[in-house]
Amino acid sequence: MTDRYLILEDGTSYRGKAFGAASTTTGEIVVNSTMNGYQEIISNQIYHNQIIVFTQPSIGNTGLAQNAYESVLPTAKGVIVREYENLATDQFKRISLDRYLKLHRIPGIYDLDTRELVHHLHRAGNMKASIVDVDDEHAFDQLHATVLTNQQVSQVATSRPYANPGDGDNVIVVDFGLKSGILRELSKRNCNITVVPSSFSSEMILDLDPDGVVLSTGPGNPESLADGVLDMIQEVQQSVPLFAIGLGHELFAMANGAKIEKMPIEHHGSNHPIREIITNEIFYSGQEQGYAVDPKSIDHDNLYITHLDLINGTIQGLRHRDYPAFSVQFSPDGAPGPKDSADLFDDFMEFMARRRENNAFRY
Repeated sequence: MTDRYLILEDGTSYRGKAFGAASTTTGEIVVNSTMNGYQEIISNQIYHNQIIVFTQPSIGNTGLAQNAYESVLPTAKGVIVREYENLATDQFKRISLDRYLKLHRIPGIYDLDTRELVHHLHRAGNMKASIVDVDDEHAFDQLHATVLTNQQVSQVATSRPYANPGDGDNVIVVDFGLKSGILRELSKRNCNITVVPSSFSSEMILDLDPDGVVLSTGPGNPESLADGVLDMIQEVQQSVPLFAIGLGHELFAMANGAKIEKMPIEHHGSNHPIREIITNEIFYSGQEQGYAVDPKSIDHDNLYITHLDLINGTIQGLRHRDYPAFSVQFSPDGAPGPKDSADLFDDFMEFMARRRENNAFRY
C-alpha cells in the first residue's frame, strides 16, 4: 500500500498507509473515543472541515448500514485509524469504508500509532493538520498558510426549507448542520417537521405556525452566527417551546446573555458521564463539543443549569426561568452513543402539549 503522512501544525509528522481517497487535505484534527458508530461519526456534519482520529483500534469491521447515515453527503476532511477492515455489508456487497471514503473524496490513513497521536494531541491541544504524500518543508508551509473557513454552517446546512411530514405536532427545525438522528427522534413521536435554513427570521418561523422549534447541532464557532440568529432565538423562545442541541445550545445560551469559550481540547465520544442536577441522576451521552458555555457569564435571572459534565465540569444543559425553552450540549438522539437521555424529546413534546392545552405556557 502507498505511504501517506499526517502532518501537524506544530511540526510533528506521522507515517501510515493510504486508504480512501488519494487527495491531499487540510482541516482541524480532533479525537473521537466512541467504540462503535464510525459511519454516523464520519457522516455527521459537525465534523465539517475536520480530520477525525479514532481511538477504537479497528474501524470498518461492521460494514455500512443504509439507516445509519447522519447526512447524505459527509464533509469530514480525513479519517485516521490504527487499522481498518474493508468489509461491505450493504445489499449488493459493494460499499465498504474504503469505497465510501473514495466516493466522497475523503482521504484516510491507517497503520499509524493512534495511541501516541492521541496523547500528543491531548498535550498540544487543538491544531490544524494535513494528509499529504510527502512530509517535506513545502507541505508544512502549505499547512501553515491554509486558513480554515469560519462559515461552516452556510456550507453544510440547507439553503431552502423542506418538509419531513408527520401527523402530530408541527415542529420547525432550524438547520445549523442537522444530523439525521434528531429527525428520527421527532419522527418517532409523529411530529410534522419542517426544516428551515439558519437565516430564517423569527417572523418567518412563527408564520409557519409551529407548536415548537428545535435548534439543531452543527459545526464551528457559534460567534460566527451571532448576527440575526440571537434575535431570532430571543423572539421565538417567548412564543413557542424551544429545544436547542449542540451548537443550538451554545446559541441559546448566547441569546440569553451568556458567553462561549473555545475548549483547549475538543471532546468527541459516547462515554461522557453527565449529571442531571435536579435528580442527581448520572447517565452517559454522545458528545461532539469544541466550545463550552462560560459558567461565570450566566445570568441566573434568565437561565439555570440543568446538566454538568463529570469529566471536565462543562455546562451540558440549560433551562430558561420564564419560557418553555431548554438546551443540552450533548446528543440526546445518540447516533452513535447511548440513548439514556432520549426522554428529553418527550419533555419537549410535553411542553408543546401543555401550550396547546392552555394556549399559553404556565408553570
